[in-house]
Amino acid sequence: MIVRYLLAALVAGLFSGVLMTAAQEARVVPLILHAEEFEGGDEAAPATEGSTPSTDGAAATHEHSSLGAVVLDVAAYLSPVSVAYAHDAEGHEDGGIMFGMSRFSGTLLANLVTGAGFALLLAGFSLVSGHPITVANGALWGAAGWLAVHMLPAIGLPPELPGFPAADLTQRQIWWVAAVVLSAAGLYLLFLKPGIVAKIAGVVLIAAPQVYGAPQPSDISSAVPAVLGAEFAVAALATTLFFWIVLGLSLGFANEKIAKAA
Repeated sequence: MIVRYLLAALVAGLFSGVLMTAAQEARVVPLILHAEEFEGGDEAAPATEGSTPSTDGAAATHEHSSLGAVVLDVAAYLSPVSVAYAHDAEGHEDGGIMFGMSRFSGTLLANLVTGAGFALLLAGFSLVSGHPITVANGALWGAAGWLAVHMLPAIGLPPELPGFPAADLTQRQIWWVAAVVLSAAGLYLLFLKPGIVAKIAGVVLIAAPQVYGAPQPSDISSAVPAVLGAEFAVAALATTLFFWIVLGLSLGFANEKIAKAA
């Protein structure tokens, strides 16, 4: 049974990763390339980043994460919005920096890995909590994942383009991880646990990182137009919402067709 659930999660995650790559190429990557034109004219080299975070070759060369400027080693494989292009072109020609892959291939691989990782996390949480993911509730599970990993942390650290100012990387990493963990725990208490005490505790956990405040840069001046940054933040959040909804629905479908198959 466990093996079938794992297989279902992998299928759903890989499928979502493919669709995420297509959405990313259409909406996110063009904005990143446009923003890099304001950074001094250096030729952009491909790189994939993950939550936004990393040394996996998918994000190691750029510390601006689409999850809020958080380039986190541990989370490099966990960010569905993998920025496909980075600044450091030294030593890299037109091919990708990831094992010599092309830009698109590196992004696709990163999204397949992150999609599978998120699917396994979501499926594992579902099994542990005793609330199965189905086609009927898959979109809700996906929306909850998006809230915990993207939307709520983005209140303090919104998705940002290359060239935008940012606070100390380590401080942002710590805050982002804390925001994701507390947001996930808060959503669990708020929606899956009965009782007024659990609801109040959930709200407190969700609000805690926002009340504490995310680290902010001392100098907010940037050559990148603010309107372009706002457009990117909207595109990044919309693209990740699409990813999570597809992931939730496909995981619910895979559970019913694969995990519960005789």
